[in-house]
Amino acid sequence: MKFLLEVDLDSTDWDEGTTVQELERILRYWGGNLRHCEITPGDGQPLYDSGHQEVGRWTVTTD
Repeated sequence: MKFLLEVDLDSTDWDEGTTVQELERILRYWGGNLRHCEITPGDGQPLYDSGHQEVGRWTVTTD
C-alpha cells in the first residue's frame, strides 16, 4: 500500500517564494487532518492552495 501526495506545480501561478509557502501550508494542513481520514486503498481527497484552487490530490493505492 502507498500513500501519495501530489501537487501539480505546473498548474499554479506561484513564484519561488509562494511555492514554498503553499507547500508548507498543504503539508501542515493535511498532516493534521489525516487523523480524520481512513487510510485504506482507494481513499483520497483533492488538495487546495490558499486561494481555494485545486492543485493536487492525496491518494492511497495498493501498489
